[in-house]
Amino acid sequence: MAQVKRPQVIILDIGLPKMNGYEVARKLRQCTGLGEMFIIALSGHAPPGDSKILPATGFDEYLVKPVDIEKLQKLLAKCFPF
Repeated sequence: MAQVKRPQVIILDIGLPKMNGYEVARKLRQCTGLGEMFIIALSGHAPPGDSKILPATGFDEYLVKPVDIEKLQKLLAKCFPF
């Protein structure tokens, strides 16, 4: 679906039933033409370790549930500046 729709931003839950969010993010990064997409991880747990590892996971940012709406708005503003 991402290859067809070509979203600018994806908010991706880590805990998915068949493939976890880390695997999905890595696969998305490997798709031609999707490398510039901004991918935000969403989890019920704090990010694993230092935030410097985010690029290695395929994610650009990490949000913890329940989502801080102001933080989400700031992240989206990076992608859609006015």
